[in-house]
Amino acid sequence: MWRRRPRSHPTFSLAHPELSLARSPSSSSAASASGDSEEEDTGFLEVTVSDMRHPPPELGPAPEGLSPQQVLRRHILGSIVQSERGYVDSLKRILQDYRNPLLEMEPKVLSARKCQLVFFRLKEILQCHSMFQIALASRVAEWDSNEKIGDLFVASFSKSMVLDVYSDYVNNFTTAMSLIKKACLTKPAFLDFLKKRQMASADRVTLYGLMVKPIQRFPQFILLLQDMLKNTPRGHADRLSLQLALTELETLAEKLNEQKRLADQVAEMQQLSKSISDRSSFNKLLSSGQRQLLLCETLTETVYGDRGQLLKSKERKVFLLSDLLVCANVNFRPVPAGGQLEISSLVPLGPKYVLKWSTALPQVQVVEVGQESGAGDKDSATTMGTGATTGAMGNAGQRRHAPAGQAAHNKVYLGPPRLFQELQDLQKDLAVVEQITLLVSTLHGTYQNLNMTVAQDWCLALQRMMKVKEEEIHSANKCRLRLLLPGKPDKSGRPISVMVVFITPSPLSKISWVNRLHLAKIGLRDENQPGWLCPDEDRRSRAPFWCPILSCHIPAFSSKALDLQLGAAVHNPVHSSLLGCSAVSTSLPQGFLWVGGGQEGAGGQVEIFSLNRSVPRTVKSFPVPAPVLCMEFIPEPQPEDPAEPGTAPEPTPNAPQPAVCLGLQDGSVLVFGAVAAGTPVLQRCRVPGAVPVLCLRNSPAFLLAGLQDGAVAAFPRNHEGLWDAGSVRVLQVGPGPVRALLVLEESLWASSQNLVSVLGMPELQKQHCFEAHPDPAAAVTLMVRAGSGVWMAFAEGSSIRLFHTETQEHLQEINVATRTTLLLPGQKLVRVTSLLLCQGSLWVGTDLGIIVLLPVPRLEGIPKITGKGMVSLNGHAGPVQFLALALSTLAPDALRSEQDEPDEAEEEKSPDPEGLQPREMRKKGILLQYRLRSTSHLPGQLLSVREAAPGTPGTPGHAEEDGSIYELADDPDVWVRSRPCSRDSSRKEISSVAIVSGGRGYRDFRAESARRSGAADSSLLIWQLPLAL
Repeated sequence: MWRRRPRSHPTFSLAHPELSLARSPSSSSAASASGDSEEEDTGFLEVTVSDMRHPPPELGPAPEGLSPQQVLRRHILGSIVQSERGYVDSLKRILQDYRNPLLEMEPKVLSARKCQLVFFRLKEILQCHSMFQIALASRVAEWDSNEKIGDLFVASFSKSMVLDVYSDYVNNFTTAMSLIKKACLTKPAFLDFLKKRQMASADRVTLYGLMVKPIQRFPQFILLLQDMLKNTPRGHADRLSLQLALTELETLAEKLNEQKRLADQVAEMQQLSKSISDRSSFNKLLSSGQRQLLLCETLTETVYGDRGQLLKSKERKVFLLSDLLVCANVNFRPVPAGGQLEISSLVPLGPKYVLKWSTALPQVQVVEVGQESGAGDKDSATTMGTGATTGAMGNAGQRRHAPAGQAAHNKVYLGPPRLFQELQDLQKDLAVVEQITLLVSTLHGTYQNLNMTVAQDWCLALQRMMKVKEEEIHSANKCRLRLLLPGKPDKSGRPISVMVVFITPSPLSKISWVNRLHLAKIGLRDENQPGWLCPDEDRRSRAPFWCPILSCHIPAFSSKALDLQLGAAVHNPVHSSLLGCSAVSTSLPQGFLWVGGGQEGAGGQVEIFSLNRSVPRTVKSFPVPAPVLCMEFIPEPQPEDPAEPGTAPEPTPNAPQPAVCLGLQDGSVLVFGAVAAGTPVLQRCRVPGAVPVLCLRNSPAFLLAGLQDGAVAAFPRNHEGLWDAGSVRVLQVGPGPVRALLVLEESLWASSQNLVSVLGMPELQKQHCFEAHPDPAAAVTLMVRAGSGVWMAFAEGSSIRLFHTETQEHLQEINVATRTTLLLPGQKLVRVTSLLLCQGSLWVGTDLGIIVLLPVPRLEGIPKITGKGMVSLNGHAGPVQFLALALSTLAPDALRSEQDEPDEAEEEKSPDPEGLQPREMRKKGILLQYRLRSTSHLPGQLLSVREAAPGTPGTPGHAEEDGSIYELADDPDVWVRSRPCSRDSSRKEISSVAIVSGGRGYRDFRAESARRSGAADSSLLIWQLPLAL
């Protein structure tokens, strides 16, 4: 494509991905500082591509007799051709309509040096895609005889030169936009030039709209190739090439996205530092580069009066740094003569920030409605009122608002914080009304509206009001971020806490803020400073917050008397509707973690942890007859036909229920039910010959067990939702133990020694066998699947190998020892003991207790290792026995904002035609409304009934939630299952992810002596990832 000069940067082929890394983004900064010519700076020789000699690709008419799938593939190829032609035309427009005229213009409105900075690397990007178009035209011409396109993408975009030029362009993009914005503000001739060029174009696309296209190019390619892959059948000559092409493009896009994110982060930090005095210590801290920007967003700060009325609201820019929370005013720089609107239509204008306050992260506390009493018990006399807020924290010398609630800290404020107090009042009143009901039952006289029917009506009315109040609390919490911050001490020196309330743009935004605040605090602990060792080349392109955060390390078993060996762990996800937003956002993935083990030649032990909080808590521990060797979670099968809108799916009596299966050393398979039901033993199965069960896998038709004697036992499903132990099928796979099973769409992979047998599903007929390793002693011990590939680990050696799921072709081999020697240089003999694939990362546990994290693509391509990865500085003192994934999705109800809530269904409405409006419940004296028709026929005097007073004007109403009742649970380890909400089935979900490793003790590899803690005890290490939003 281009000929490199000898002094250019070194390049590496992606055939050795462990050597392939993004070039350091220093080249753009070098270009910024240099005034040399562009050819001198880039190190590339320009290649001119003539449209006459190489016309753009053109897809001719389709021949007759094509299958529907071939017609679709041809149509997608046409979309690729059209999309690439439009992209190349856009690049040419930037150079021909903007860059060249600016260089030739006299007098110059933009210097030659600034022109080179603004349009940096665009000529090289155009050359890249011009060469790609030549190759694409050749493929299009022969498409009907040879339908292959994937290998062309691999050959064109796996070259390091492509990554170099795009990296430089992305890293320079923010600088280019800043130069354009500054020129628009200071040079009217330049602004006039941009407007004329836009108006002269047929599509009226601005320069910014053209220059952002290179950043969007690879995501567009990925979408087109995904469509092509979906319409490429198995066995097609282009299928593997398309999967490899997706891998290359995703890898390239991920690196560019990360560099763009870092460039944007630097720009935001620079903009923030400009708002602070150069002499201030805070500016020096920002400029030192020690802090990373984790999250920033425009939020609305609200201030309430002591009667709950909204006093004021204003937009603030809130920055979450690695150890600070910063709030700034957002001020746009005024432009005379209405120029602001004109410029903003051509290029995005960034705001100017004015620092308002900053607070150290450990002193920031998220407080939900109803939690104030627990948040500040020690300082209740000096803590600010829960409904009042101040917008002032500030640095020294800045103005502060007086705490509105300081003078009357015992007053209960109105507004959202008052809701929880009103709910407590209703609960107390219900208890009183129940006592009144007992007294009414003792009346001797008969009265028309004072009898048991009326008293029961009172109770029902209070219960309905409590439900609405709970839903109001739920709605109030969804977009309201309440932060308790430290303020100035009062005159007596006692600390005062200040409540700041922000309204987030959506419930999703609030969940993200609470989660990231929580993880950022954990990231400040010693074990996470740093938590991972990255290669030098990756230090600039990896933000520390990208790394998993070590949340805790705890003993695996509560019993200290027994020396228990770890065997396996599995996560049983269970959703709870009783947790508040903050609890859900800061807890580990909801559900239970089952951990099994035992003693050799003795019994086994199972420990069950609740993950419904930030630190796991043991909820149950019980023995089993033999040591636990493996576990498998059996999820509840998803219904094939979705329920009709507005109706919840009806549970069938014999439908399979979620269960946890344990494989024991004595050849038993135990099936346990849900924790909420007391973990009953639903079934006991025994494999023929009572040989140890080494692995378990679940398929729609079978429960599959890999055995010590080289066989696979298949237990078919029965009509009761369990398995038929009497009809077990035993299939001999090989002479060695079956240590790993993998269920694919149409086949089962079973390992024995160094061979893997492929069995057809569901008939379980052996189709063929392939060699996974040339050494017979290297038995396959682990298999994990991602996309179209399977990674395998072996009993001998430090390598892991990648195989294609469809052709069983060996695609890649990685030596893990090259990573572990970063921590233990003298230890070159390493064995892989555990594997786990999660969210674009391959976790590798070793017999040295070291955990390695390797990047892999997330899409349906080939999961090739695409970088050097990272090594955890926290590990075990012995082998990593297992790596388990804890994954749960947040209830979609948490994402429904108040504006999104539809009207209630008829069956959810109150039976009272007048209803119970929320405004009546905001009266100081709560009025109980009830109907008298049911008692009007009774004799006796009519007792007086007070009329309903009109509601307080201006208070927003809240629609009832669809069947979910919000509670602040005292003990989140135990819950009940709420009624499903059928309307939420189509809503997006949020994934909460944690990684659990099990092994002997805890080892800190940061210390020179590799400090060990509790080396004799089995321990669990738990890492958390930010919520996948």
